[in-house]
Amino acid sequence: MMILRAACVLALLLCLPAAVGAAEDALSRWVGKPDHVIVMRHARAPGTGDPANFRLGDCSTQRNLSEEGRRQAARIGKRLREAGLAETTVYSSQWCRCLETARLLALGPVVELPALNSFFQSPGEEDGHNRRLRAWIASADVGRPVVLVTHQVNITALTGVFPAEGEVLILRRDPGKLVVAARFPDTGPANRP
Repeated sequence: MMILRAACVLALLLCLPAAVGAAEDALSRWVGKPDHVIVMRHARAPGTGDPANFRLGDCSTQRNLSEEGRRQAARIGKRLREAGLAETTVYSSQWCRCLETARLLALGPVVELPALNSFFQSPGEEDGHNRRLRAWIASADVGRPVVLVTHQVNITALTGVFPAEGEVLILRRDPGKLVVAARFPDTGPANRP
């Protein structure tokens, strides 16, 4: 029985590079597709929520990316560029961890979009945030790739998905609704078996 388990683990590890390659191929099929939006949760930032003294615009009062989170954001940006995403505007929450993620993606200019801000500390604001974000996405020019960097709570409210840090979702903009067309978790070294 132990030999069988070891053989299964070995077979899984041998297939992993092919699976990662397949994920890269799949990502390239979605990047820049008309009526699709790329939504990403910020990269790794240890902890939950923000400190009690949180102030927008003051990174010293916020939960920020770790060194691993910075490497993760750069790696995800490289994956997106390799998948064919050329220079584009990246829209970001005004939280420092999202802005830093957006900049480290190195995909183009970063624009702060308040509709992407977290409502984690104020759950009563979820409906208003979600309405504003849906309206923005509905009116966005998706003739070129649209990249959004935001928070778990926003993505969950928008899609029902609880994304991992650094996870990329491709949303299809259908009349009156958004559909999760694909999900791409970060497949970097820290997330591999």
